[in-house]
Amino acid sequence: MRHGSLRQGQQAVTATVRPWRPGDFAGVVRLLEEAGLPTAGVEPSLPNYLVAEEDGNVVGAIGLEVYGDSALLRSAVVEGRRRGSGVGGTLVASLLELADARGVREIYLLTTTAEHFFPRFGFARVDRDDVAPAVQASEEFRGACPDSAIAMRRATGAGERPTH
Repeated sequence: MRHGSLRQGQQAVTATVRPWRPGDFAGVVRLLEEAGLPTAGVEPSLPNYLVAEEDGNVVGAIGLEVYGDSALLRSAVVEGRRRGSGVGGTLVASLLELADARGVREIYLLTTTAEHFFPRFGFARVDRDDVAPAVQASEEFRGACPDSAIAMRRATGAGERPTH
């Protein structure tokens, strides 16, 4: 997984992105709740979660719900004091690598706050009706996220590459 020295203010912050482990559940849920993100349906997708860890603490997380060759980017979250430090970008880039390894051809996401963050990774806004039917059936699309959330899509593999 990715390792990096990230800058926050004057202090260098070192975070490691790695696959989720069972002991991370409480930390992931805490981050989601603090950010006001839904926790419904998270537990079954945890095997495809990545976490950013610093000094033994989970400071970021991101998940991938796989539906055949389509997937849902689930719950990209970074601890408040780490936002803007590069942790979020490292998590997204790592998740895109995971999606490629899993054979995912397109990734969707819903967002109410980060529409301007994801285009640097090749995501573009799409109508919710244009989202793959299997992803539309996910708990996040069926109600965990509000109807006002913006849907975005990114092709993987031979598709677009991140430009961050």
